[in-house]
Amino acid sequence: MTSGTGSASGAGGTETSGSGDIVRTLELLWDTGRRPSRGPKPGLTLDRIVEAAVHVADTEGLEALSMRRVATELGTGAMSLYRYVPGKAELLDLMLDRVQRPGDPAELGDGGWRAALEAMARGTLALYRRHPWLLRINQSRPLLGPSTLDGMELVLSRIRPMGLTDAELVSAVVMVDGYVVGAARTQVYQEEAELKSGRTTAEFYAAQAPFLEKIMTTGRYPVLASLAEDTWSPDFDHFEFGLQRILDGLEVLVERRRREDTAP
Repeated sequence: MTSGTGSASGAGGTETSGSGDIVRTLELLWDTGRRPSRGPKPGLTLDRIVEAAVHVADTEGLEALSMRRVATELGTGAMSLYRYVPGKAELLDLMLDRVQRPGDPAELGDGGWRAALEAMARGTLALYRRHPWLLRINQSRPLLGPSTLDGMELVLSRIRPMGLTDAELVSAVVMVDGYVVGAARTQVYQEEAELKSGRTTAEFYAAQAPFLEKIMTTGRYPVLASLAEDTWSPDFDHFEFGLQRILDGLEVLVERRRREDTAP
């Protein structure tokens, strides 16, 4: 489950959402524009084109994505695709909408606003792990397609009982989403580093251990030298720890507002 907030996900990435023909892309997203006439390639549809583009990005990375590559995936010529979508920039926004479609509303649970935000966070992390190319896209200005609005509507409907102002409710979603993006980037980039180097993260740090052990005996870093041996254990879930602290902070605010509302 993704919030659809369009936070600065992948800021500084290789692509930017909303960089194509905005009106035409919105027509395609909402299915309100003109439809292509029947062409020479039976069975070719906008849905198939978007699905093929997502498959290319998932398996080969965003850098491999092009109209020609998608056409090859579909067994047709690149010109056939332009009858359905203006170009790569518009196709990218269609891909974003496709992969960020909200799932079953039941995934947000029925345990109140905290459970909803927890489920949103975990679902968004899973989304980035399924589609790591999302981190290469600057989504600071997303097109407001059905997935974006459906996701926001669903999450906001579950957290409205927090009793915050409308702006604060949106900010709470943006805050959690931004945290998840950072955590996802760390995880995905770490996995990419392992693949490119052929060395696991454990092996990477083990290679540095002898040098670091000597440095720790110099007295230059007394706090670091005093840390417990299991401080850097991979068993510690940094994602969940950070998520729960964010929600704890929001809970303090919710309780404060509740007291203020009930004060004589």
